[in-house]
Amino acid sequence: MITTEKSLHWAVDKWLAPTPAMPARVKCFCRNALSRQRFVCIETLRPDGVLAIFFFRHGDGSWNVFPPAAERPAMNGYRRAAQA
Repeated sequence: MITTEKSLHWAVDKWLAPTPAMPARVKCFCRNALSRQRFVCIETLRPDGVLAIFFFRHGDGSWNVFPPAAERPAMNGYRRAAQA
């Protein structure tokens, strides 16, 4: 995946479509110390009110509106079978 296609700027343009009359701004930027995940809340003013969206940074460097999948324990039988 080409990360420039999923940069934060690209995601904000896609989801919020800011304009000079209705710019988007960073409301908060956080990093979870335990999981080391980053997320940012971007908001813009719309005619019908404020619209805020959270964007999450994934391991490949892309930004999406859904959080990355949690790493779960996995078994690998191939390595064990190769040693036997």
